Amino acid sequence: MTSTAPRVIATGQLVRLREKISEDAERDYEWRKDPELAEYDAARPMTMPFKNFFATLTDDLNYPSSYRRTFGIEDAATGKHIGNVMYYGYDSMLGEAELGITIGDRDYWSKGFGTDTCRVMLRYLFTEKDIRRVYLHTLSWNYRAQTAFARAGFQRTRHVRRDGYDFEQMEVRRESWDGADAPAS
Repeated sequence: MTSTAPRVIATGQLVRLREKISEDAERDYEWRKDPELAEYDAARPMTMPFKNFFATLTDDLNYPSSYRRTFGIEDAATGKHIGNVMYYGYDSMLGEAELGITIGDRDYWSKGFGTDTCRVMLRYLFTEKDIRRVYLHTLSWNYRAQTAFARAGFQRTRHVRRDGYDFEQMEVRRESWDGADAPAS
């Protein structure tokens, strides 16, 4: 167990984003092994042993990167860890980063938690990290995700084919972002 509660970085209407903790490892591991969730990431399900996964997670917690950071998503009403959101490819010169999100707990799908997470993460990135552009890639057939991203302010910018998969690239720029969508923490 961690000795102190993880630092909350931002809160929305439905979610609370917080630092990752070692207690997240079992849920994260199960989500990464899940074939359906892996398919949404255009990836293969994880096959490494849990002890190796835990060691990697521990390294990430102890030695965080300035170019990528993952946060736990909690249901703000219950405190339950339901997924993860991250930024990566952070480029301070260009002022941009890519966003990735997984709502691993299926009980929270199609209920607005993904949209709220994106809105809260955008507020964090635009105000705390001084990022000017946030982009993402979502599989072309994943209309549910595209709808959630559009509700959060993302717009399609182009079609991308990579590693045999078709993606829609979406982005939002700080100057066009409507921060009113994301209530302050």
